[in-house]
Amino acid sequence: MSPKLKKRRLRIVIALLIFAAVTLCCKTLAHWILSDKLNIYIIFILYLVPYLISGYDVIRKAVINISHGHVFDENFLMMIATVGAFAIGEYPEGCSVMIFYQVGELFQDYAVGKSRESITAMMDIAPEYANLKTDEGIEEVDPDDVELGSLILIKPGEKVPLDGIVEEGESFLDTSALTGESVPQKVCAGERIISGCVNGEGTLTVRTTALYDDSTVARILELTESAAERKSRTENFITRFARWYTPIVTVGALILAVLPPLLLGGDFAVWQTWIYRACVFLVVSCPCALVISVPLGFFAGIGAASKIGVLVKGSNYLEALAGVDRIAFDKTGTLTKGEFVVTELIVQQGRKDKLLKTAAYAESCSNHPIAESIIASFLKETGEKPNAGAVSDITEKAGYGISCVIDGENVLCGSKRLMDENSVECVPCEKPGTHVYVAVGGILLGIVIISDVMKQNAPLAIRRLKERGISKTIMLTGDTNESAKIIAQEAGVDEYHAGLLPQDKLSLVESLIKSGVGNPGAKRRLAFVGDGINDAPVIMRSDVGIAMGSMGSDAAIEAADIVIMDDDPAKIPVTISIARQTMKIVKQNIILSLGVKITVLILGAFGFANMWMAVFADVGVCVLAILNSMRMLGFKEK
Repeated sequence: MSPKLKKRRLRIVIALLIFAAVTLCCKTLAHWILSDKLNIYIIFILYLVPYLISGYDVIRKAVINISHGHVFDENFLMMIATVGAFAIGEYPEGCSVMIFYQVGELFQDYAVGKSRESITAMMDIAPEYANLKTDEGIEEVDPDDVELGSLILIKPGEKVPLDGIVEEGESFLDTSALTGESVPQKVCAGERIISGCVNGEGTLTVRTTALYDDSTVARILELTESAAERKSRTENFITRFARWYTPIVTVGALILAVLPPLLLGGDFAVWQTWIYRACVFLVVSCPCALVISVPLGFFAGIGAASKIGVLVKGSNYLEALAGVDRIAFDKTGTLTKGEFVVTELIVQQGRKDKLLKTAAYAESCSNHPIAESIIASFLKETGEKPNAGAVSDITEKAGYGISCVIDGENVLCGSKRLMDENSVECVPCEKPGTHVYVAVGGILLGIVIISDVMKQNAPLAIRRLKERGISKTIMLTGDTNESAKIIAQEAGVDEYHAGLLPQDKLSLVESLIKSGVGNPGAKRRLAFVGDGINDAPVIMRSDVGIAMGSMGSDAAIEAADIVIMDDDPAKIPVTISIARQTMKIVKQNIILSLGVKITVLILGAFGFANMWMAVFADVGVCVLAILNSMRMLGFKEK
């Protein structure tokens, strides 16, 4: 518990003790040989002490807000109601209302603190320094000062400051702060590691592959800091509702206090009765339960998602995800690992080694996963990297491939679409996998067949999505129909579309979104899950965009509404469950708050509700709604 909360708790305890002592003393005050008027003054002063101890900050905020032109808020309502109670001699009730209001505020602050811990725990992943290897030895520097391609040393127990490739050493990384997974991940030479993890017992030498501003940890922190700025439609409605609701109930209370006595022509006792009812009306009408519990419910939901390694950028995206009933997936890097392996070389002209060498040289300037797999296969076969300097006049066209000049010869390396566009004769390959056609001087050398590896949890993710009522799962890919069909069958998706260019994916998603708009405004939301640069427009256009955060591109992560930090597709159905449970709790809080308040407001207006019932309708309901919201912090997948 923070020092601020401890201080508030101490004030409440002191105020409660004094309030209890004063209440007991006042019973014996009548036996004192004092005038009734003097007794009233003494009782007033005695109750004023715990009232000011517990509520001085509420009064101060109300006065400050009034001076700034912000009159109608919960502080104003509580000040007017309790001061009104004191004005008509209801000292115990005026004092108790303020104390129990502060009890509700304490619960709220504690709940928000617990939710914030789940989210801002990510802030602890920020590294404070990096051990830079220099000619003079190891120098401790700010991660911002480390240049691309530098060597850094990561000692046991230290945070990984920058993304990079392990050059030397072997260790286990604690990735729980990023992914929510408690099982350490083993890394050794040649493997990629991301910033924000904590090194285990081994010492690692890492060559950096990104500057700090472009690293995983920097992107996460930036996204986390901006998440709170995006409010859901429900949350925005409650904010607007409170803005109109508060002045309306204040005017209503004023009418209730003044109009009946004027119409009835009552004496002081009548005025006192209706002023008391107006005070009850004000206490009941305080919108605390709504304005506190609804944002807190979303905040707790975002916190529950962060515990499993899922970053939700705002409550509006959590609300949208709860309404998703169709999900489209990219294939490579989303349902599959994106770890392409050359599985076969089909030669049409010449030898296999020339086919592989030509493909590797052509792909040497590309960073596409398929290009990397061809280069890796060439390196494995020959022990050398392709000489990128021998390649010139490079043109790369998304969805088609690469055209270039190697040793004076025109080379085409890519899809059959590229061959057709350049009038190269070739027969479509029927074998499963991704097909890379290679032609030199307009003649087909052969075909490189590459296969991807399915993610272990992909079929489980699809199955659990269907269990949660997702009506359709769709896979979109630029790969061949044969490769797409195999992956679609293994994953269990309902529908797949192959051979798509980036613009084709966008058009298809557009049509899916339009087909989801039903009669009288009904809408079925579509989510899209991707990881590549070419997925960014589709992620941004979909109702809910989800990106893979570990291996995903910066563009995809920036465009996404939700980021899966460890690239595990099985986290998607869990996040949907969190979103739906969050919306269920938010709706429960709204119904509970409005239902109880309206009931007690009507009872209070007719004199059937006293200040204690008003306290329950305000503070009691507020506490119940807060406790209900806090259930999300202990969310567990069933």
